[in-house]
Amino acid sequence: MTQDRREFLMKSCGALSMAAIATQMGHLGLMSAFAQSGKNDLVEVPSDYRALVCVFMQGGNDGNQMIIPNHTVGSSNTWDNYNAARGIQGLALTQAQLAGTTIQVPRIGNLDYALHPSLGTFPIGGTIVNNGLHELWAAGKLAAVTNVGTLVQPTTRTTYLNNSVPKPFQLFSHSDQVSQYQGGRSDTQSFTGWGGRISDLRSAIDNPAPPALVPMITSIAGAQLFTAGQQTLPMAIAAAPTSLATVLAPSGFNLPAVPTGNNLNRYNALKALRDQARLDPSKYIDAAGDVTKLAMDANDALQTNIPVTSVAFPNTNIGNQLKQVALMIKKRSDLSMNRQIFYVQLGSFDTHTGQLTTQVSLLQQMSQAMRAFYEEMVAQGIGDKVTQFTMADFSRTLNPAGTGANVGTDHAWGNHMLVVGGGITASDFYGMNGANGTPYPQLSFNQADDSDNGSGARGRWVPATSVDQYCATLARWFGVPSADMATVFPKIVNFSNSGGINTDLGFLQPPAA
Repeated sequence: MTQDRREFLMKSCGALSMAAIATQMGHLGLMSAFAQSGKNDLVEVPSDYRALVCVFMQGGNDGNQMIIPNHTVGSSNTWDNYNAARGIQGLALTQAQLAGTTIQVPRIGNLDYALHPSLGTFPIGGTIVNNGLHELWAAGKLAAVTNVGTLVQPTTRTTYLNNSVPKPFQLFSHSDQVSQYQGGRSDTQSFTGWGGRISDLRSAIDNPAPPALVPMITSIAGAQLFTAGQQTLPMAIAAAPTSLATVLAPSGFNLPAVPTGNNLNRYNALKALRDQARLDPSKYIDAAGDVTKLAMDANDALQTNIPVTSVAFPNTNIGNQLKQVALMIKKRSDLSMNRQIFYVQLGSFDTHTGQLTTQVSLLQQMSQAMRAFYEEMVAQGIGDKVTQFTMADFSRTLNPAGTGANVGTDHAWGNHMLVVGGGITASDFYGMNGANGTPYPQLSFNQADDSDNGSGARGRWVPATSVDQYCATLARWFGVPSADMATVFPKIVNFSNSGGINTDLGFLQPPAA
């Protein structure tokens, strides 16, 4: 019986019941990575293994509460401004609470700032265990890129308020700002992500032979714009403790055990159907067969030499996601991978109410998981080859919403991001300077960096650094040549200085030639 093409596609994918679908839809007539790049200059591209791990703080983490100034300027302490803005409503952290997470910032005269206490040490079983990110600052493995946000072109408070520059599409909207962080452009909607576009550009170059057995890009948090490319689709797999032997296994065949009896017959029939589909002149059916084949080949490759981690990971949502990433990275040689990009996500940062308890818990979970992941990469001998970085929808207003136990914050703009790994140049603040001559915004209402105006100003910082510049620095370290940067970040040309397009903020060591 002749089968409708759409029905075939639905059934062929649905029959697998996989948590992931493989990539390389080459038979849809898409250009190869080489043709898309159109360049052979690989001088800037390092040849060693590298991986990027995006940790997305879904909902918009309050950066004002994550990195707090705590030094004296003239006759006043900068913490006083922070406390004046938040203390009355009960949101401000005290100096005593911040005493254990002090950091000194070389770029700003070695002045003291503090990280949220949840990024520091925690009592576990009555014992204080050093297992947060704060310690990595002194070790030179943690950097902060401050006052980052969605921008179409460089913007100041003045140009924003007088409407002399284009503004990000649907500013302050969750879904649109997430799309702009993940899509790598802020002037319009994106249908691919910058992680996916890097995969389009680099896959055939970085993982050419033997052919990589899984896609370059993987999500442990379901389908995401960040991972979607034009030429390649991402793999999406379940978090630990799901075994790698089962994350791609088709259901209904008693896998990952060797199928026998009727299971074997049906499994062989599925493979035969896949091969028969490739004889069909339809490019769509042909592509569906390729997707199925690649997914099954990847499943076969994950059945043996199942890795284990050397470091204990916290049994939390984000801990299990990063543990699965660590296991995939440990399997890299068996999978013929020289470059990998991963996406994980921690939700519930949309703290309009109850921020005091919610953010404490979320930042603690994130800090412990990212620290465990870093230590595992060190144990694998690739601590300097894998870089974790955070992104979020946006920051939140300096002026709180509500008071007391239910105090929270509302949607804002410029935010602070963390970068972790052995490839960090130095522990410091990075980014373009704002109104006060530093990359950290001035915590003042209705002036300096505040995009709000008038008596109702609440402290929404105009970003000094664009998402494009932040992410291009990561992409450059990963191996995207300068000549190809505009392919990945279409609006990067808007962010230039006297030396040309500013695609390197300096927080990662330059790639080796």
